[in-house]
Amino acid sequence: MARDPGPAGARRALGRLLEAVLASRGEANAVFDILAVLQSEDQEEIQEAVRACSRLFGALLERGELFVGQLPPEETVMAGSQGATRKYKVWMRHRYHSCCNRLGELLAHPSFQVKELALGTLMKFVQLEGAHPLEKPKWEGNYLFPRQLFKLVVEGLLSPEEDRSLLLSQFQEYLEHDDIRYHTMQAASDTVAQVATGHPEVPLVFWNNAFTLLSAVSLPRQESDISNFYVGHTELSDKWKVVHLKLPLSLCKKVLVIMHDSILPHLAQPSLMIDFLTRAYDIGGAISLLALNGLFILIHKHNLEYPDFYQKLYGLLDPSVFHVKYRARFFHLADLFLSSSHLPAYLVAAFAKRLSRLALTAPPEALLMVLPFICNLLRRHPACRVLVHRPGGPELDADPYDPGEEDPAKSRALESSLWELQALQRHYHPEVSKAASVINQALSVPEASIAPLLELTAFEVFERDLKRKGPEAVPLEFIPAQGLLGRRDDLCAQHFTLS
Repeated sequence: MARDPGPAGARRALGRLLEAVLASRGEANAVFDILAVLQSEDQEEIQEAVRACSRLFGALLERGELFVGQLPPEETVMAGSQGATRKYKVWMRHRYHSCCNRLGELLAHPSFQVKELALGTLMKFVQLEGAHPLEKPKWEGNYLFPRQLFKLVVEGLLSPEEDRSLLLSQFQEYLEHDDIRYHTMQAASDTVAQVATGHPEVPLVFWNNAFTLLSAVSLPRQESDISNFYVGHTELSDKWKVVHLKLPLSLCKKVLVIMHDSILPHLAQPSLMIDFLTRAYDIGGAISLLALNGLFILIHKHNLEYPDFYQKLYGLLDPSVFHVKYRARFFHLADLFLSSSHLPAYLVAAFAKRLSRLALTAPPEALLMVLPFICNLLRRHPACRVLVHRPGGPELDADPYDPGEEDPAKSRALESSLWELQALQRHYHPEVSKAASVINQALSVPEASIAPLLELTAFEVFERDLKRKGPEAVPLEFIPAQGLLGRRDDLCAQHFTLS
């Protein structure tokens, strides 16, 4: 292809070739020259070639000049005795496939502009193939979605080698359409399963790309919208089958963060997530804290029976629980789990005692939340108030409570007392001291709301202290002093002078 150097020359040359191909079937071989520019090393020339291919094959799809049906081998058709029109359509459809495959490769191009343009062109072809199918429908009026072409797009987005988050953000605009959402879930699930079985160790970047894509598929909130949605609960369940694979911990955290809000409400069988959530809950640390939300929904709404659940919850209480990122969520859920009045007294006493012991080394912002939390436990379960008023109880050096015991039933917390709260009444921070002193009075029946205190930070406590007004000066004498030596009739003024 003779042309002037540079992108401008490529644009003019490609324009002439494009007009020639669309004007006459005799110029069909010029398509090879257009496709050759897609292999260029110049970024701007590639962009011009992508635009030319978009116009060329877009027009051919609309004009019905591509072969419709199961595509036969090119060599067989060209060597056969079929008519010229059939040969042209088969030949041009093979060129169309070559173009789509190259556009799929360009999704991995170093230039984001090239990747974005290739993605837009492929999605244009998806739209045109939906309107002008290249497969024969089984019955008249049947809608045929170009699954193979769309799968090529999804596979390009789910790269195991490169972070595609920026390109995925561009793809989200297409997810407003129900059919795109449905086939995105189908193609992504198939691709994830294929990569997971084909690689002994799946790269982390692939998992991140898969999570970004799947979590971007927004789902209807209202049940009435579900009936009009392109997919049902079964397909939504298939979308998140990937969580049953061996996920890295970083991705496991991301899934657990959205589990209660974006996954469980849309599943046909939420109980299918039991294995994933229990495995996550058994890991410990922040992972266990995040798994609590999903388990809470399954236990309270779907009657999940989880053996030793409260023992696991009790085991999560360690000094780090006051410093983790998800502290507010953990104590909110723990408050819900311990809200039942049917819990045995020994269990509630164990939680109150463990929290009291941990409070001795907790920061002020955590104490302002955990002290009302403990008092609420005592309000709900009057049988545990013996921990506060135990005349003739054991000495501190003989506290029967065993902090190292993992089983709350064997911790002997109900035989102990909450002496830690009395110690905190001498805390250096006045608000903490005041909160700890609540147990000295009769606990009121209405519980204290801990919701405003769950996300309290050290900065907020410090700012609050700075804004607090100090007490007015305490008067030390009935008649205010005047001058250094006081009044004239003062004894010091009679015997001393400043001159």
